Amino acid sequence: MGELQDGIEAALQATQTRPLPKAPVARIRVLLRAERGSTRAVAARLGCSQRQVERYLAGQAHRPTPRLAAALEREARKAWQPRVRQRTIHRAARAGITVETRARFGFTAAPGSTDDPRMRRITEAVDPATTAALLAAYQAGAGEQQLRGILAGGLGQAYFRDHGRRAQGLDVAINAIDYIDLDLA
Repeated sequence: MGELQDGIEAALQATQTRPLPKAPVARIRVLLRAERGSTRAVAARLGCSQRQVERYLAGQAHRPTPRLAAALEREARKAWQPRVRQRTIHRAARAGITVETRARFGFTAAPGSTDDPRMRRITEAVDPATTAALLAAYQAGAGEQQLRGILAGGLGQAYFRDHGRRAQGLDVAINAIDYIDLDLA
């Protein structure tokens, strides 16, 4: 995943109220609940065979390979506490989010102004409409470039155009992200 996708996922995981179970079989059960009992769907998410998932559930296998352990960690975190996750997304879409980032922003501006991309450290509240579009695109599985475009539009409106008070024709693009931290609360 990209930096922005990882940042969104980290922000969503930070809102969880209970720790993720540590045992591989417990994590598989979390995925099984998320996939409504389909061991085939769990196996597809983990990139292993359906029989391997059934072995863990039956207690015949106990230690996953490093690749399977990493996939199990990643996928179980995404499926853990789905109602808390949905509540957080709904609340953030109504109130907006705060974004702290150090990124290289590029510009398309009016003639006579500088449009050289440069690194900037920005902490800015993004409006609810942009937040809703960003989180909806993330949930739909949008790519890193599409998410960057949505966030660049929101940061362009809030920071660079000062909510419509200046730089009317300025279009903003995020070329590279050094780090990003999103606060969904």
